[in-house]
Amino acid sequence: MSFNEYASFDGLTLGRMVRERKITPAELMDAAIARAEKHNAKLNAIVFKDYDRARAAARAHAAGDAPFAGVPLLLKDILGDCAGMPTRSACAFLPATPMPADSELVARYKRAGFIPFAKTNAPELGIPPVTESRLYGPAHNPWNLERTPGGSSGGSAAAVAAGIVPVAHGNDGGGSIRIPAACCGLVGLKPTRGRISLAPTLGDILGGLVNEHVLSRTVRDSAAALDATAGPMPGDPYFPPPPIRPYLQEASTPPKRLRIGFSTVNPLGGAIHPDCTEATQRAAKLCAELGHEVEEAAPQINYQMLAQLFETVYLAGVALSIEAVRMLTGAEPAPDKFETFTWNLYERGRQITAPQYLIAQALLQQAARQFAAFFESHDLFLTPTLGQPPLRIGTIDFMSPATTLLDEKIASFAIPCPVYNITGQPAISVPLHWNREGLPIGTMFGGRYGDEATLIQIAGQLEQAQPWIGRKPPVWD
Repeated sequence: MSFNEYASFDGLTLGRMVRERKITPAELMDAAIARAEKHNAKLNAIVFKDYDRARAAARAHAAGDAPFAGVPLLLKDILGDCAGMPTRSACAFLPATPMPADSELVARYKRAGFIPFAKTNAPELGIPPVTESRLYGPAHNPWNLERTPGGSSGGSAAAVAAGIVPVAHGNDGGGSIRIPAACCGLVGLKPTRGRISLAPTLGDILGGLVNEHVLSRTVRDSAAALDATAGPMPGDPYFPPPPIRPYLQEASTPPKRLRIGFSTVNPLGGAIHPDCTEATQRAAKLCAELGHEVEEAAPQINYQMLAQLFETVYLAGVALSIEAVRMLTGAEPAPDKFETFTWNLYERGRQITAPQYLIAQALLQQAARQFAAFFESHDLFLTPTLGQPPLRIGTIDFMSPATTLLDEKIASFAIPCPVYNITGQPAISVPLHWNREGLPIGTMFGGRYGDEATLIQIAGQLEQAQPWIGRKPPVWD
């Protein structure tokens, strides 16, 4: 298989070719590593390489009937725990110690045929919506190297967009799959809360804000990866109702006539960039042309209050992350081990009392009920994924004492995303539009709790009506 042929296929096609003995896992791994070595100097998407063990695993791989047989996979340096690889969360305070065992998610990836071979760049502790940590340096967007690939799964997104892999692991606690998907022209699905287990070490994170899944170039790869990884483990605190049929089947199933509400209004009162407004309006028009009922409508909810409550929970989460490392390693946190932004959040988080945290959680749950009520009359809610196109690298100064989680530059960029982490509902970003500068502009659909099926159906329908797979960034060949 030539260098360019590998990158032209999605993960399911590569897996089928392995099962049909048209290509070997070793050849796929060599192609992935070759692309990684060619492009990573520009992208800084990969921060830890495990090539030798991956090549050995590829040589020993038995295809069986695994959907992604022999397909190379990148794991994010947050929660992507793989035996023998470190997980540092892009933070110098976390030691570069190899993990002793796979997480349940990584074990499921391997059972689906994936072969992990490296770790991807992320922001410190996964907090910001851009990938520019002090430990690893900034990741670069393959569509424009001066722009961010988003965060916190920015390294994964950059690698998929550049054709290093067809699928890469990500996680989403406030948009961290959907934001980089929008920045890099990819499919980014945040599943329903609890759809993918955090076993064996965690029940939930931040009261269920954080979710696991992948970034991909095709809807069907995202759907098949969800089939391979969804489902509870004993002891999970909660899990959504199981799907009626495989998600992969939904990717090729036309949806019924849907009632779609859409909005291009910034819920915090600021401006939405015209490119993001245009992308959403075009998506609404396309949905109407496909036979859906589309109207301007939005949930009635106090986003200003929501932002403050979300910050309270996140601050407590930052304190939790750092205190957990202290407890496990005995290392003492100090400002020089962190970016100023992170250290300030940590110090603020330590001041939050248990009643304050629980009150914030209770009010977020109340707001989730208000937001969910919108979906009693609408099947989907369509908005921009982001308030702005991909930011220039360095737009946000994480060494400035003045930068906060609700910094205007952060909020105006990422604001459409976190509500679905709060409510636990699924949401998907799809790449239907590129602006005049050639930058991808994502559009986001949110659905009812437990209803990834409808999101996958509409995404599959839009992908067929307005294909994006043929678009290639400058960093490709």
